[in-house]
Amino acid sequence: MTGSESSLLPISGAAICEPENKRQYPPVLCTAPIKYQFAKFKNDGYGKSGKGYLKLQLINQREDFSFALFSGGLLKPKLIAVSNKVTFVNPKAPVYPRLAQGKSWNEMTVTWTSGYDIKEAVPFVEWGEKAGRQFLSPAGTLTFDRNSMCGAPARTVGWRHPGYIHTSYLKDLWPDSMYVIFLSCLTPSESRIHPDTQPTWLLQHCRYTYRLGHRLPNGTRVWSKSYSFKASPYPGQDSLQRVVIFGDMGKAEADGSNEYNNFQPGSLNTTNQIIRDLDNIDMVVHIGDICYANGYLSQWDQFTAQIEPIASTVPYMIGSGNHERDWPGTGSFYGNLDSGGECGVPAQTVFYTPAENRANFWYATDYGMFRFCIAHTEEDWRPGTEQYKFIEHCLSSVDRQKQPWLIFLAHRVLGYSSNSYYGFEGTFEEPMGREALQELWQKYKVDLAFYGHVHNYERTCPVYQSQCVVNASNHYSGPFQATTHVVVGGAGASLSDFITSKIQWSHFRDFDHGFGKLTAFNHSSLLFEYKKSRDGNVYDHFTISRDYRDVLACSIDNCP
Repeated sequence: MTGSESSLLPISGAAICEPENKRQYPPVLCTAPIKYQFAKFKNDGYGKSGKGYLKLQLINQREDFSFALFSGGLLKPKLIAVSNKVTFVNPKAPVYPRLAQGKSWNEMTVTWTSGYDIKEAVPFVEWGEKAGRQFLSPAGTLTFDRNSMCGAPARTVGWRHPGYIHTSYLKDLWPDSMYVIFLSCLTPSESRIHPDTQPTWLLQHCRYTYRLGHRLPNGTRVWSKSYSFKASPYPGQDSLQRVVIFGDMGKAEADGSNEYNNFQPGSLNTTNQIIRDLDNIDMVVHIGDICYANGYLSQWDQFTAQIEPIASTVPYMIGSGNHERDWPGTGSFYGNLDSGGECGVPAQTVFYTPAENRANFWYATDYGMFRFCIAHTEEDWRPGTEQYKFIEHCLSSVDRQKQPWLIFLAHRVLGYSSNSYYGFEGTFEEPMGREALQELWQKYKVDLAFYGHVHNYERTCPVYQSQCVVNASNHYSGPFQATTHVVVGGAGASLSDFITSKIQWSHFRDFDHGFGKLTAFNHSSLLFEYKKSRDGNVYDHFTISRDYRDVLACSIDNCP
């Protein structure tokens, strides 16, 4: 054995299992390792002493860890030694809270993971205004088993129990900005001012604090650490509102170790840039290809741990992509192997979405002056389908006087992309994509459409039926003319090439990792920025200035 041929993995197990489909990669062990590092020691000290060390960061995944030393490399691993067990103080403790918008504007949901079945402990959230009265809200509990998976590796070598997923609904929240007395957030019972009181009014953000709890049968309570969030604005509220949008981020290991499907080199940079700017972000929308677990279920824990600083503080809304849903013979629009046998089950369980049917994964969510219509490209969206009816209802039912900024989001590119494989096909879109939907975008005056799936950044002119209705610009004003389409799929996964020829509607391209940010200043002014993940700087931007009478005005194919 040489150092370059050995690796250290936090798992025990030596048997070799041949891959059952092309989504399984070496090392081909019967029990998938959480992660691994190559034991390469090149320093002089190792040459003299034969000793070296590796550092691996472990997160709580509800079980003990062992470290196994293998020789033979990835293709022919041979077990050399297994360490003693490494144990967390309370491996069942509640971890990795994920906030999400509820089905009403004044409701926030909190989802988290623990090792406690509902028969072992009662889950709940303690929450309330900072330094104010605290409430207890119960939580529901979900999980899934191996038989819920649709194929390998999720059902075989990649299987690992996901723990128990709990969701609580925090209701009747006050809007994010409000007049408050003496810098205190008001509760309904405190909202009457005593006639002898001279109130001092100040516009102030109202923050809520919360912590996750489990009550054991003996009355003992197990707590998480404390977190905080700001409640959502009232729909139509005129205040500063900022939303980050991206797709295809995935996860990576901060300790430099490797995972299965380890092809998301930009994910940590994106995550870290968002964390650095978190005080200036109100919501995140991750439109598909969430963590690229691809059937290796331990990686859902790895991902939720990575985004915890973000998702525990602002709503983290997700869409579903091919790497969450697609599997042959399960009803997905595409019958490929991209989900690694997960067929959507982990995604719809680990994260909450305010969908009528979470398995369908299409939903609307309002945030202040924004209406977001989030489609599911792994289910049929064509005219006559249930999803098409949802999309039209989502677009048509918004009150543009109160919510002037209408945004369509989907994982696959249903609009426009000059990515190389779309270009070679001659479609510059997902086949049957915009043909089914462009009349809806134009009729209901969709300001922006965002997509992932293609791992780069691209912005179009305001385009309809493959023609620029107006020239691309960094500023648009006056009545709506056509939808601007933006690909923001470069948040982490390996990058996608563009076709070499220049396309008339393609205005700005970037072959790099990055993400988008929308800022609504008021009902008439919207800013979009594209930021690179490597430095957080803005590399493309544009503004829209539009009054309500401009929204009502006619343009191509959007008035009777």
